[in-house]
Amino acid sequence: METIRVVIMGAAGRDFHNFNTYFRDNAKYTVVAFTATQIPNIEGRRYPAELAGRLYPEGIPIYPEADLAMLIHQHDVDQVVFAYSDVPHEYVMHKASLVNALGVDFILLGGKYTMLPSSKPVVAVCAVRTGSGKSQTTRHVCDVLQRMGKKVVAVRHPMPYGDLIKQAVQRFATYADLDAHDCTIEEREEYEPHIDRGVIVYAGVDYEAILREAEKEADVVVWDGGNNDLPFFKPDLWITVADPHRPGHEMAYYPGETNLRAADVIVLNKIDTADYASVLSVRQHASAVNPGAIIVEAASPLFVENPGAIRGKRVLVVEDGPTLTHGEMAYGAGYVAAQRFGAAEIIDPRPYAVESIIATYQKYPNTGAILPAMGYGHEQMRDLEVTINNTPCDLVVVGTPIDLTRLLKIKHPMERVRYELQVIGRPTVEEVLARKFAM
Repeated sequence: METIRVVIMGAAGRDFHNFNTYFRDNAKYTVVAFTATQIPNIEGRRYPAELAGRLYPEGIPIYPEADLAMLIHQHDVDQVVFAYSDVPHEYVMHKASLVNALGVDFILLGGKYTMLPSSKPVVAVCAVRTGSGKSQTTRHVCDVLQRMGKKVVAVRHPMPYGDLIKQAVQRFATYADLDAHDCTIEEREEYEPHIDRGVIVYAGVDYEAILREAEKEADVVVWDGGNNDLPFFKPDLWITVADPHRPGHEMAYYPGETNLRAADVIVLNKIDTADYASVLSVRQHASAVNPGAIIVEAASPLFVENPGAIRGKRVLVVEDGPTLTHGEMAYGAGYVAAQRFGAAEIIDPRPYAVESIIATYQKYPNTGAILPAMGYGHEQMRDLEVTINNTPCDLVVVGTPIDLTRLLKIKHPMERVRYELQVIGRPTVEEVLARKFAM
């Protein structure tokens, strides 16, 4: 019997998960290739045989997404599965139109086939866009559950940019674990704040195996979503963070709108810094498409150890990378702190950028005069270090949640900007969790 021939479009995350949960060991299908975008240096590798299962003794090749039409023709493909996130609806439909024009089905897999059930309660924290405040919301949820006496294990959305076999199941309890797994800046941005709180973090590639390991240590599993993707685990409580700094995006991005519609709780974040009309617009959209959801209002206040050090200085602002790149934010916490605490000038780093940082600005031109903390490998980390040190400034204001000096040798003085979720009014996240877990 002929099999259905499939290409999976991805970015080293949802694509691998969809394969593992639906296509692996499924004799109806032959996955001929993955394509990759968003993340550098993914294409040109193979999804390894050790993870691909008995039907793929040679693994599965990973090509750049630009090769999609060629792959459809070359392999007589029947279906293309779209499996990455944080993209406009229009973008998705352009891809669908390309695929359909070649006579091929365009598929979006839903949670029925891809959400893994757990033996432990699962709280999922997702967002409508990258940069909405999902990370601080997840930290807040973990803090509340710990105060309730629960042993919490966070499972983070995948970021497997190295050796996929070694990264199949990763456990992080200490900074030494981060070093042992050779984590990228993006990984550290998500893992370090959990480790600082005594929360064990799992991540990797094979989320069935990851979940079973996490269940051994947890009273509650917290799904720490990324890139506004859907949860990989079936949630008992689904929390979605919305961002009034980008009103309308909650209804215009995939799968962020799905997260909005499916949520049990919608955290309307940043209400202290967004204008009232934007807050009202996002609230109205949320109520229209998900009238049963609980809406929690929140802020993400900034904390700077020495704000006086910023006043009057010529500063370079370094922000969380994904927020500026495919998150499409023009600024983040570092920029807000620089403005709020009286920086004399924000220095544009683009004239001083090198190699992969230049390429990042070319790919994401709306980033502007802010430096994204790109670090998807040692070479890119070196490029980031050189760019920072090349930039003539009095001070570096760092809005990424990690200590960059653990990875980079920075010659300029630095001030770090931290931010945490602050719930405003009622209902609160704590009240919702207490009712859910009968505490």
